[in-house]
Amino acid sequence: MKIKLNHKIITIPEGITIFQAAGMEGISIPTMCYSEGNHNHPSCMICVVKDAKSGKLLPSCATMAGDGMEILTDDEEVFDARKEALELLMSDHVGDCEAPCRIACPAFMDIPKMNRLIAAGIFDEALQVVKEEIALPLILGYICDAPCEKVCRRATVDEAVSICQLKKFVAAHDYKKSSIWFPEKKLSSGKKVAIIGSGPAGLACAFHLTKSGHKAIIYDKEPGAGGALLKIPQDQLPLECLQTEINWLENFGVEFRLGAPITQGIFDFKLAAEYDAVVLATGASESNVRHFPELEYHDTGLIADPETFETRYPGVFACGSIIREQKMAVKALAQGKAAAISVSAFLNGEKPKMQIRKFNSKFGKLNQEEVAEYLKESIKGKRMEPVAGRLEGYAEKEAKTEAKRCMHCDCRKVDHCKLRDYSDQYNIDRRKYLDNKRKSVTKYFTHQTIVYEPQKCIRCGLCVDIAKGERALEGITFIGRGFNVKIDIPFSKNLEEALQATALKCAELCPTGAISKKTTF
Repeated sequence: MKIKLNHKIITIPEGITIFQAAGMEGISIPTMCYSEGNHNHPSCMICVVKDAKSGKLLPSCATMAGDGMEILTDDEEVFDARKEALELLMSDHVGDCEAPCRIACPAFMDIPKMNRLIAAGIFDEALQVVKEEIALPLILGYICDAPCEKVCRRATVDEAVSICQLKKFVAAHDYKKSSIWFPEKKLSSGKKVAIIGSGPAGLACAFHLTKSGHKAIIYDKEPGAGGALLKIPQDQLPLECLQTEINWLENFGVEFRLGAPITQGIFDFKLAAEYDAVVLATGASESNVRHFPELEYHDTGLIADPETFETRYPGVFACGSIIREQKMAVKALAQGKAAAISVSAFLNGEKPKMQIRKFNSKFGKLNQEEVAEYLKESIKGKRMEPVAGRLEGYAEKEAKTEAKRCMHCDCRKVDHCKLRDYSDQYNIDRRKYLDNKRKSVTKYFTHQTIVYEPQKCIRCGLCVDIAKGERALEGITFIGRGFNVKIDIPFSKNLEEALQATALKCAELCPTGAISKKTTF
């Protein structure tokens, strides 16, 4: 047969769908309810295409291709229809992509994953998760204001999880080892970056630039590195802990030139000539402003692009309190990382751009009935205080116990949920069709290997078809009619009985986090 696909005539075999025909041409059509080898229910309507002759929208996964068809897969009407279908699905979706604690963390650290790894005793990997976003976890473990703990859902039960103490624990655990962990560095770019200021923003910027393969050299007028961190009383931040992480950065490849004030002449002639980029991270003092009179300032500090941290001069960036005083060290560190990303883009010949987070579904506070559902993934008991005191921190057993208090509010498929991926791709408005009253979250935990969360289900029917393959009386099926139809377990059976041989296949093919593996880091 011949059909016209996106204005191009192609030859295809008989007996295939429009979706399959497009795939043969390398044209990707989004779909959530389609799986090769299973019966397809065109329920999600994400795969719609347009019949150019009639103007009708068709579900491509269930519409057979016919000779002479003219199909469009990528015009504006198709895009809008897919977007609206996603918005309708999201109106009935009750689940968080990211946990509230991670959203509240200025550095966007994957806190639930850290907690799971600590609870399992996998401390080295927990540290790696932390250092993906936070350059100085030991220091922050002592001084962070912990905005993450303020939104922790465990606080609705008794007390928030002690996230900062756990972060400090994995860092301290690593530094006590004979072989300290260092992240892998990209191949050397041959580029050098001068960072003026060794406070939290400058240190974080240096760490992430070094990790990206650039040479980072920190200048500071003071004889010791740390900037504003040096002013913190030792009963809050022991000096040896500060020095431990500075030494770690030095061993990682960051170079320090201390007792080296940067004058106007040095800035204009030496740094401009010797370095490929400069980052200003000198803090909020008035004397720092006078160092760079040719740059622009306003009431709060130096003017830099709030999204890319570029100043008016190409190759000169700024982060931290020199822009606006940062009262939280974690915010300064987050800015240091963001500035490093922009500097790296500049050094690679690219235009720095704002870092945009992926689409995030969230449903807000737990109602009273949902508390018990979330405690299914946790243990009883209030926050554990370190026996040795908060300054000393947790022992291993204490850290594992405290980490188990986490209720794991993030989605198990946070990185491979089709609903999230497509919602991000089509830039949907998740609130467009939301009702004032949402469904209550329930979690089926009776199965050994999987978890079922019905309120994340889009009723695609894939699990129903997969379960039929067991040819047993039990299974999982559609219950109810119309808008209230749901996927549930018939005959008063439990999840373990309903899904036996095909449980993992159901979890693998489920397009959302409705059915997912229990054990996942």
